Amino acid sequence: MPNERLRAALLQRGLTIEALAEQIGVDPKTVERWITKNRTPYRRTRYAVASHLGVDETYLWPDALTKEQVTSASSTEIVTIYPHRWAVPRDAWGRLFNEARNEIGVLVYSGLFLAEDAGAQRILAGKAREGVRVRILLGDPDSSQVAERGVDEGIGDSMAAKIRNVLVLYKPLQAVENVEIRLHSTVLYNSIYYADDQFFVNTHVYGVPASNAPFWHLKQIPGGELVTTYRTSFERIWEGAKPLPQGD
Repeated sequence: MPNERLRAALLQRGLTIEALAEQIGVDPKTVERWITKNRTPYRRTRYAVASHLGVDETYLWPDALTKEQVTSASSTEIVTIYPHRWAVPRDAWGRLFNEARNEIGVLVYSGLFLAEDAGAQRILAGKAREGVRVRILLGDPDSSQVAERGVDEGIGDSMAAKIRNVLVLYKPLQAVENVEIRLHSTVLYNSIYYADDQFFVNTHVYGVPASNAPFWHLKQIPGGELVTTYRTSFERIWEGAKPLPQGD
């Protein structure tokens, strides 16, 4: 069976077989066999191809790694685990966003602590002006999911009020080119903050405010699947969320 994922990745990036072969230093016929005969290259070459195409190695060749290799690689993606979000050093947030070169994403219900941080907002705005895509997903304050989370945390209507406050705080940021804000109506099991291949994941625990819940710092590595899972979740929620009109 042909490797349609590899073929599609080439088409999406406007690359020919010959161009990819030249850029990674192999014969064009070798690349053609990867596609038409679904041949699997050596791991170093797989990584070079995946990096060049901007996709995961396991997406192009899902059967290339054993379960043990995937498990080992995934565990290596865990940089640090904090017992609570409030235990994360403040400068860690600045480093996360400052190191972004391509994209930044935020998925929360309110994320009030971040919106109130003038320094973080300056970094996000500065990165957007440099061409980094900044996407922020906030809970729809009128949704049943937000109301339920407010009950879970024992703060009732305050959750929706926090989101409306954040919308006001983000008005200046929303006006910056490359910044997009959308409202989602999703039951969140985690809040996600990422910059390129580094992810902060704030778990949600019933009856526990997000600031007191466990927190993971992840960094994507070839063959790992933790970051890929959270990235996929972010994209699915983004696709179904409502764009926030300019001026709202």
